[in-house]
Amino acid sequence: MQFIPVMLCFFAMGFVDLVGTASNYVQKDLCLTDSQANLFPSLVFFWFLLFSVPTGLLMNKIGRKNTVLISLVVTIVSLVIPITGDGYYTMLAAFSLLGIGNAIMQTSLNPLVTNLISGDKLASTLTFGQFVKAIASFLAPILAAWGATTYLPVFGLGWRALFVIYAAVCFLSIAVLAATPINEEKPDKASGIIDCLKLLGRPFIILCFIGIMCHVGIDVGTNTTAPKIIMERLGLPLEDAGFATSVYFIFRTAGCFLGAFILRWVSSKAFFAISVALMLAGMVLLFVGHTLAVLYVGIACIGFGNSNVFPIIFSQALMASPDKKNEVSGLMIMGLFGGTIFPLAMGFAADAMSAQAGAVAVMTVGVAYLIYYTFRIKK
Repeated sequence: MQFIPVMLCFFAMGFVDLVGTASNYVQKDLCLTDSQANLFPSLVFFWFLLFSVPTGLLMNKIGRKNTVLISLVVTIVSLVIPITGDGYYTMLAAFSLLGIGNAIMQTSLNPLVTNLISGDKLASTLTFGQFVKAIASFLAPILAAWGATTYLPVFGLGWRALFVIYAAVCFLSIAVLAATPINEEKPDKASGIIDCLKLLGRPFIILCFIGIMCHVGIDVGTNTTAPKIIMERLGLPLEDAGFATSVYFIFRTAGCFLGAFILRWVSSKAFFAISVALMLAGMVLLFVGHTLAVLYVGIACIGFGNSNVFPIIFSQALMASPDKKNEVSGLMIMGLFGGTIFPLAMGFAADAMSAQAGAVAVMTVGVAYLIYYTFRIKK
């Protein structure tokens, strides 16, 4: 029964992925350029740089479960703000709090799982958590499109009805987790931020850190750019092109679900290699594709391939430093700062080339690094 509230929290963790869909609607509503619109996902993931490591230290003082509860409270506030208005600064404030809440949640929730599962089953369990998270991710564009085309008096918010639904689920997550007793292991030995950052001096830890930066950069980048590619090349409206984001998350969800079982039988290194190969194939199709079918196949390959990159890298990092789980978790989640760097670079590249191919080129750099990381990963 402890898994139910924890997995519900993984669902709430997926709320951060609505930023790709939301930024496209905000761009349309406010007539923003690509570089201006990409500021929203970049802002969300900027807070991972500032809050991840301090959160790892906070867990040593108040425990992992209490830290997760704090993250859920911040998240629900971020979801309520857009209900009050859709102005530029209102959305900036909402996305900032969403990023802060998610940074705290991702740092604390993954180590909380180690109180329930450990050893060689950890990667598959974290993958199943990512499967639950991905459900919330692929539902976001569907709910936003539904809200944009359905005018029910109970909402009257258009695409922002998405925030009402997710706020209700977040409230449920808080209630269920707070009522669930979880016995936590003894906190790690107290350490400071400098001591925590020194872990990046370990070669394998820094490799994992950069790998997670690339993973989330590709994730947020595909989430944001896929609809733009379809609108650019096929001329479809956003409400129709936005389904590309759902295609990505459908296959990412399927990949997480299957990965939870495959990783129990196949080595992490072999499965990681297959995943990266699929991502590379997907990038090639996004470069050359000019039909909806080809672009969907490319998006699906990236979604399926990228679905298991995070749990494999994260579990490898935790097992490499078992005496510093909280600190390593903070460092790895800080790597989600890649979600700030990649969208900004992609926006500028797309504006410079006057085509989304520039954005795809930036993501391909991330795939190239993951190919290198494949040869360094432990079996």
